[in-house]
Amino acid sequence: MASSSSSSSAPLAFFAISMVLLSSVAMATDYVVGDDKGWTLDFNYTVWAQDKVFRVGDNLLFNYDSSKHDVVKVNGTEFQDCSSTSANEVFTSGKDGILLKSEGKKWYICSKGNHCSNHEMKLVINVESAAPAPAPVSSAPSLLASLSAGALIVAGAAILA
Repeated sequence: MASSSSSSSAPLAFFAISMVLLSSVAMATDYVVGDDKGWTLDFNYTVWAQDKVFRVGDNLLFNYDSSKHDVVKVNGTEFQDCSSTSANEVFTSGKDGILLKSEGKKWYICSKGNHCSNHEMKLVINVESAAPAPAPVSSAPSLLASLSAGALIVAGAAILA
């Protein structure tokens, strides 16, 4: 009988661990810079960013015409001066994803033409710490306990698929 108990607890543990991992992945947010306008001229990125909370683990998605624009990750001084050096990270694909890896201010400009100096293609954001994991729901253990071992195996297999 002990083997039956251990075999039914293994799927339960797998299911619980899978749910924790999935919830942490689901917490990251993808922000399409400029929403449907993308990274382009004639758009106010300061206004776009003002009501958003950027966190470590989120992604900035820059969509733009790569023949006309780029995205350059700069520091605060370079942002103010609309300048960059060969040491800056430059994105040119037209569909760039930038993972926000650390807290603090992040600055981005377009280095093409006078796109930055016209105060158009400049984005500054403040990245906060990652959101805390949600607290466990008190009813979850009783819900999991009520599921049969067979249902847990099916749920676990579905997650792996």
